[in-house]
Amino acid sequence: MSEPLPAPEVVYDPTDPMNRKEQMFPRLDPSMVRRIAAYGHEEHVPAGTVLFERGQRGVDFFLVLDGIVEIFDVDKFGQSNVFTMYSARQFSGEMNMFNRRAVMASARAAMDSHVLRVRSDDFRRMVAAEADISEIIMRAFILRRVGLIRAGFGGVVLVGPGHSADTLRLERFLVRNGYPHRLIDTETEPDAEGFIECFQLAHEQLPVVICPEHCFLQNPSTAELADQLGITESIDPDFVYDVVVAGAGPAGLAAAVYAASEGLSTLVVEGVAPGGQAGTSSRIENYLGFPTGISGQALAGRAQAQAQKFGARLAISRQASGIDCSVQPYRIFLDDGQSVQARAVIVATGARYRKLDVPGYAQFEGAGIHYACTAMEGQLCKGGEVVVVGGGNSAGQAAVFLSRIASHVHVLVRSNGLAATMSDYLVQRILRSSSITLHTHSEIVGLEGDGRLGKVTWQRRDTGELTTREVNNVFVMIGAEPNTDWLKDCLSLDDKGFVLTGRCAQGHLLESPYATTKPGIFAVGDVRSGSVKRVASSVGEGSVVIQAVHHYLAPTPV
Repeated sequence: MSEPLPAPEVVYDPTDPMNRKEQMFPRLDPSMVRRIAAYGHEEHVPAGTVLFERGQRGVDFFLVLDGIVEIFDVDKFGQSNVFTMYSARQFSGEMNMFNRRAVMASARAAMDSHVLRVRSDDFRRMVAAEADISEIIMRAFILRRVGLIRAGFGGVVLVGPGHSADTLRLERFLVRNGYPHRLIDTETEPDAEGFIECFQLAHEQLPVVICPEHCFLQNPSTAELADQLGITESIDPDFVYDVVVAGAGPAGLAAAVYAASEGLSTLVVEGVAPGGQAGTSSRIENYLGFPTGISGQALAGRAQAQAQKFGARLAISRQASGIDCSVQPYRIFLDDGQSVQARAVIVATGARYRKLDVPGYAQFEGAGIHYACTAMEGQLCKGGEVVVVGGGNSAGQAAVFLSRIASHVHVLVRSNGLAATMSDYLVQRILRSSSITLHTHSEIVGLEGDGRLGKVTWQRRDTGELTTREVNNVFVMIGAEPNTDWLKDCLSLDDKGFVLTGRCAQGHLLESPYATTKPGIFAVGDVRSGSVKRVASSVGEGSVVIQAVHHYLAPTPV
């Protein structure tokens, strides 16, 4: 008789929320239930009663006292798919409870049940007042969102060629905003052709986004996608915020956390997703308090949750396009035609990487040329050679990350080395890696490809030597151009376009090093002239500036 086969080894994944079910679906103790009861009211709901539906905003919080509440979505055939059930002393909700975005699933009573309903505004009061309950709820909501993303529940289906610039644009928007989705890559998935035939699509119509509630979007803009999914916040043009933060990078998110936690009505306006340039980093290892490192997206996600916990609102896919600083309160204009009023404004729009001056460059942007290096871009590089252009920390982090995925990484810098611009721990890893080659005095001079990037040529500036390699992906992380076009003639800028702070137009010192030449408008982070281009310094500036905002907003003594 043969020996039984050994059982397959089970690898524990600490990032899988299903390994933390007790925290993901906690059961509150009776004393916590009694305290929550003070913020809501009890209801008896018959079996089948719908408590909220996908797409609704500002839904209520439900704590089950007796019975069962099930969470479900509806497929394209109208059939409901139950993926979570809550019983006695368990509660509903995920991260959208902290904002007014559209919820991604529906809830109903699976049997005659007894629930405690807490209205949306009262839920915010409860979270602010009950620290221990808030901690349990916040942890559960974060884990549930991660679970939704992993399983794809409540999400959308993105269909298109995986290397297409538009497919990547839409997927990047969904990933960076933590929205559950499934990608059907028409270049690699064998079932994709049947899917295209089912929906009677032509390949030139791709990519498309398909929602559970039967929405069908053909190559939408990111703003159109955000609107359809309910990611955007509704903005009242007549409401005057204490603070509007333009930009949701580390500086902007830090400002939002401290402003909201200190009782200021706060709105953050962000064109793409929380995190800024830092949010596109694969791993940040020298940020205080994270000895094993953290991805830029994870750091941004935590900061966003923290800001929303304290009541800050985030208007995603809405970019500041102008400002009227001749009136008080200030009015900020958004790129979708809306506007918002603020007593104080914090400019945290950061900077963007410069583009290369190479023939044909524009045609490969998004189709082989990238400005971000996350796991999403990394999966495009498996087994092939890649090029990273730049000598700063972002370029170094990208090179180290890609060296574990690509067959080889070529780092190109125009200078004679990395020591002057990159942290030493990254320099040493690059120099010691057999999978990374540093090319000094080098720059890209040629790009080739049919639809997507296929070959890259670079040249040594000192010798003129040319090298051509088959490369499908180039990561460009050079220099910084400030995002200050929207400020026009409102603020004083330096000769490179960064916002001048700390001195008035006459050169006298201002009360705050982050004050601009307009009272009540402050600048922090990479957009500020003379700032240190590091995540930690941006976070510090964003938190410290709120003291100056308070002082500006304080009534003048009579």
